[in-house]
Amino acid sequence: MASSTTVTTTPAKRWRVCEEPENTPAGDWPPLIGRLLAYRGVTTAEAAQAFFQAAPATTPIPLPDLEIAAERLAQACRAGETVAVFGDFDVDGVTAAALLTESLTALGARPIPYIPHRDSEGYGLNNDAVESLHGLGATLLVTADCGTSSRDEIATARGHGMDVIVLDHHTVPETLPGANAIVNPKRDPAVIEEPAACGVAYYVLLALHEALDRPADTQAMLELVALATVCDLAPLTPGNRALLRDGLSAIARTKRPGLRALLAISGSDPAHVDTETIGFTIGPRLNAAGRMAHARLAFDLLVSRDEDEAQELASQLHSLNRERQQATEAAMALANELIADDADAPLLMLGHEELPAGIVGLVAARLADAYHRPAVIYQRSETESRASARSITGFDITAALRACPKNLFVRFGGHRMAAGFTAKNEHLPAIKQCLQSRAQEELAGRDLTPEIVIDAELPLSELRSEEIRWLAKLAPHGVGNPQPVFLSRGVLVTERREVGRGGAHLRLKLRDGPVIWQAIAFGQRGEGIEAGGRADLVYTLSADNRGGLELRVLDLRPGE
Repeated sequence: MASSTTVTTTPAKRWRVCEEPENTPAGDWPPLIGRLLAYRGVTTAEAAQAFFQAAPATTPIPLPDLEIAAERLAQACRAGETVAVFGDFDVDGVTAAALLTESLTALGARPIPYIPHRDSEGYGLNNDAVESLHGLGATLLVTADCGTSSRDEIATARGHGMDVIVLDHHTVPETLPGANAIVNPKRDPAVIEEPAACGVAYYVLLALHEALDRPADTQAMLELVALATVCDLAPLTPGNRALLRDGLSAIARTKRPGLRALLAISGSDPAHVDTETIGFTIGPRLNAAGRMAHARLAFDLLVSRDEDEAQELASQLHSLNRERQQATEAAMALANELIADDADAPLLMLGHEELPAGIVGLVAARLADAYHRPAVIYQRSETESRASARSITGFDITAALRACPKNLFVRFGGHRMAAGFTAKNEHLPAIKQCLQSRAQEELAGRDLTPEIVIDAELPLSELRSEEIRWLAKLAPHGVGNPQPVFLSRGVLVTERREVGRGGAHLRLKLRDGPVIWQAIAFGQRGEGIEAGGRADLVYTLSADNRGGLELRVLDLRPGE
């Protein structure tokens, strides 16, 4: 790996406080809560009631081809067919494959789970896998988190006499493959729900259980759906919010040995698992399998029923996650070197032989967040490169890829905020020019300085028990319902200490009048912030490891 000395620094963030909303819902909550609801599109008392009393997670939603898929799966279960379950190597694909495998086994089918290797096979269906699964006797192929763009591979399966059901949520191409059923919410513009692929599988399995007149163990199912919903950044539409809410409750009572072992080794209490725990603790460890070794490890952990096996697999994932963290830091240092001459471009695109394919998505996400612009990062191999892209609100990265000449790509796919592609090395300059030109056009006039959007500026002392109680009712948080972000100025710093490896983080004790808060600022040195001085800080409320609350500081500056 190249030298870890960085030659650039990420730009300072600007703070933007939202304007007072024109309409806020009436209710028995504090004014701050009405303002936060309005920012999340809840502007009437009726809408607020629906927000706080979401429909049960068992409420079906309309999805294209759902009944066709459920009936074909019911046929397979009645006949004891061999069913190939092909999942992706991220948390969404792995949980969807686990969910399908468990349910189909319980209902009488004989599933063969298959998770591709990230490096040797890449994303999506491939013909070698289809041939192998056909050779194992599969008469039905079900894809999980892929398949919508797999025209050739599905044609191969159909040519062998296999039926194919696609369960996916990625962007729909102009020409669909010839599958028996393609259950993808993006096929129908009238469908407002956007579940992750595991959520799509969940709704299909609910219909399958109904078709077979068999009760569904929705608690065990929703545990997996919650993991996918958070890790795949599924928007918290009403249906997804219900899935996540009930899924978090299910995780608190989980009987899965693998999930319990993974929580234990990471120091997490199942009773206090929230979206942050999933996004920053469970998800990275599950994803580390596919990034650093093989995603089958994560799959085996989730479906394991043996305590000893679960402990061993959890230990492996924990170690792989440490390796992933070290590799990511080294890759970020290299990326910061490479970005020096291109940091002002409307879209960042860079690659190198020493950027591992398993973490290019993480690097892209970090750069998109730090520079507030789309980022495309690739590992350059001898003749081809594999890229991962992350975007910002208002720029559809998959649409941008589709606007480039198709002959520039070996394959590509994704959704608005995340995508990936494989391309010949000689086509990379043309792809970069095409993507940057589109970004220049679509982002013209926008201030691309990284910003933090703040819900409200208020004295820290105004976060009282009533406000805190109502803030808890806004959860679960995610895309479309983000954690509320606050700005408090002139807060007294009573204690300051650097923590973590190399003092990478900042632990603070803060006072505003009689109110004292513990705070943590991850990845921040807090230059100019001293004990006894004052600070302006932007923060969210976060659960600490004792089940209480602390401030999660997003940015801070010396205050008056």
